[in-house]
Amino acid sequence: MLKYILQRLLQLIPVLIGITFLSFGMMRMAGSDAITELYGDKGAVSQEIIDEKKAELGLDKPFMTQYLAWLKGMLTGDMGKSYVSGLDVFGTFTSKLPATLLLTVLSLAMTVIVSIPLGILAAVKRGRAIDYTLRFISFIGNSMPGFLIALLLMHLFSIRLKWLPVISDGLSLRSALMPAMTLAIAMSSKYMRQVRAAVLDELSKNYVTGARARGVRGQVILWNSVIRSSMLTIITLLSLSIGSLLGGTAIIENIFMWDGVGKMAVDAITMRDYPLIQAYVVWMAIIYVAVNLVTDLLYHVLDPRIRLGVIRE
Repeated sequence: MLKYILQRLLQLIPVLIGITFLSFGMMRMAGSDAITELYGDKGAVSQEIIDEKKAELGLDKPFMTQYLAWLKGMLTGDMGKSYVSGLDVFGTFTSKLPATLLLTVLSLAMTVIVSIPLGILAAVKRGRAIDYTLRFISFIGNSMPGFLIALLLMHLFSIRLKWLPVISDGLSLRSALMPAMTLAIAMSSKYMRQVRAAVLDELSKNYVTGARARGVRGQVILWNSVIRSSMLTIITLLSLSIGSLLGGTAIIENIFMWDGVGKMAVDAITMRDYPLIQAYVVWMAIIYVAVNLVTDLLYHVLDPRIRLGVIRE
């Protein structure tokens, strides 16, 4: 297993290089940069000043020279300074992580608490009124776009009930509740149906029929066998959510003015702040590789029949 983990971690190196190279290239293809965004539309700033500022930041150099300089800095622990704020990129990025981590933990907790029990209940009560009701609710929740859910929650909890702030007033649980609920509603609606399908698939298998024929109680079969086997599907769903949430949910963070990684990335892309964008790209690559690795290890723990990609001796 250790060899497998090391092998997967080594795979991160070409992944990082490839992703950062592509993102670097696509941003340059946009035909703009931070200096152009800041001064390009201001007639009072001469072209000489703009060229001088670009030369100061190295934006006048060839593409490969800029990329290799950035890559060398990243490998030595220096991610550069923001072209817009002039602040250290690593410090700026890490200052946004607590907000994103809080939002991730809250929304995942809400999703697990809602979707897994209700998905199991809908499967056990298949064909009954409660099953149809839950499926209808999940259909409505899955059909509604995130920004609409956010506006409805704002109207209810902020304008009508006045329980929560309309926009974030800092890194606090009170400010995080509405954006977390917005994310959890969408994820729970989708995952409830998938949990139901996974449990129904397990309930239809021969080992369940055999256990019932031997007189094993339904509750024992459900909790000792069916749920355990269904956990592979549930873990897959959650791992996908963890990756996207840790990468920041740009739309929701911007609606609630939640100062997380997603909002930072949108602002950086708008201003063509290349060093900050590259820091975000590296973060996303690391997150998805790490989440996939942990998911593979959990698969092996839950079902030993699943072999890891270890090289056989």
